[in-house]
Amino acid sequence: MGTSRRTFLKAGGLAALALAAGGALYRATHIAAPHRFALDGEARSALHAVIPAILAGALPQDAQREAALATTIEDVHAAILGLPPATQKEVQDLFGLLALAPARRLLTGISGGWEGARIEDVNAFLQDWRLHRLGLLRSAYHALHDLVLGAWYAQPSSWAATGYPGPMKELA
Repeated sequence: MGTSRRTFLKAGGLAALALAAGGALYRATHIAAPHRFALDGEARSALHAVIPAILAGALPQDAQREAALATTIEDVHAAILGLPPATQKEVQDLFGLLALAPARRLLTGISGGWEGARIEDVNAFLQDWRLHRLGLLRSAYHALHDLVLGAWYAQPSSWAATGYPGPMKELA
């Protein structure tokens, strides 16, 4: 004798309720500590590869380049720390995917580590994410793009290149 459709649906509904109740009980008994974003070594390496691709010609090409990259990475970190904890967690997950070798290879096409990534390969994956059919990858591109550009153009040293004289003296 087989199971009727009605019995199957009832069992599925009861199982869903049991899972929901278990999840609610777990959340009630395990208070989550607020998440704090940490920019680890591999995330820094990813940013070090992504920033020149996003900023293209805006970065200095001389000896000041590494200092500008380091400052921008720190400013990206500071900007992320200013985001709500849930958003910090999402950005941490994004950098986790970029750091994990199989995920990095699958999602970006970068086979080696970020240290050896060529600018052409980084540009290609960013362009792919920007126009990807999956909204999640488009959102990840926009997150990286906005964080990098926001951190770069918040630096007074980058204002001169855009012709921005800085805030009005009366407001400073």
